[in-house]
Amino acid sequence: MKILACNSNRPLAEAISAYLNLPLTKASVRRFSDMEIFVEIQENVRGEDVFVIQSTSYPANDNLMELLVALDALRRGSARRITAVIPYFGYARQDRKSGPRTPISAKLVANLITTAGADRVLTMDLHAGQIQGFFDIPVDNLFAAPVLTKDIADTMNGEDLVIVSPDVGGVVRARSLAKRLNADLAIIDKRREQAGVSEVMNIIGEIDGRRCILIDDIVDSAGTLCNASVALKAKGASSVSSYVTHGVLSGGAVARVSSSPMENLVITDSIQATEAVRVSHNIKQLTIAPLIAEAISRISDESSVSSLFV
Repeated sequence: MKILACNSNRPLAEAISAYLNLPLTKASVRRFSDMEIFVEIQENVRGEDVFVIQSTSYPANDNLMELLVALDALRRGSARRITAVIPYFGYARQDRKSGPRTPISAKLVANLITTAGADRVLTMDLHAGQIQGFFDIPVDNLFAAPVLTKDIADTMNGEDLVIVSPDVGGVVRARSLAKRLNADLAIIDKRREQAGVSEVMNIIGEIDGRRCILIDDIVDSAGTLCNASVALKAKGASSVSSYVTHGVLSGGAVARVSSSPMENLVITDSIQATEAVRVSHNIKQLTIAPLIAEAISRISDESSVSSLFV
């Protein structure tokens, strides 16, 4: 087994490498003066089981192209099996036609990854589970729930918790985590008038005087979570925290979170933290390196990955 790291999230790749006690494969992933991407694998990979670690986060197009070129380099280097490890799968929100003459970009990206040479994909908390069906190769979709649940249990043990889904679409995810914590569930019914703008309408569930934990898969502009935290506090919640797998946090999101009623926002390191995230007083990052490393080990050994979540 070999592990190859591209440039999108080097710290995560190094942590996975350390957990597996396996050095990263020597490779050069660089750019020419016109920003063309060039990948050179500096070790023999013939007949090897290779895992390429690359989140397609900002800059999404550059990181996606790095992944595709690395996959092609490994395929031409006669690797026996190539697994694209994509902790954060970019373009996942474009999983259906949102209107006439619009693309399904998640499907396009799936086709590109497959054509470039990937034999299987390992990812985490896909925005929509059906994206697995966009691939014609095996996909292992991991869940950050065990990592998030452990932190909630460690920091809020014994408190009267309510797990809150910020929209109807996230109810299954929130219910699963509420079941793990033996906590109640609440749902926020919101109406989105246009992309990036959300308006909270109703709160379904008992939250008065209780500690609310918002659960989501992606936080981008943070508008939904901030509006939800304001609504929950207005309805009597004693405190509001948020646990999200992928901290995209683009634009003024960090400042928005800092000035919101949220006590803290907890994200994972599926996306490398920016300096603004690192210095923020109410944003905390958990590592998913052991979880991904264990999944990589099991895939290489041809053993069960699903048993990680039993």
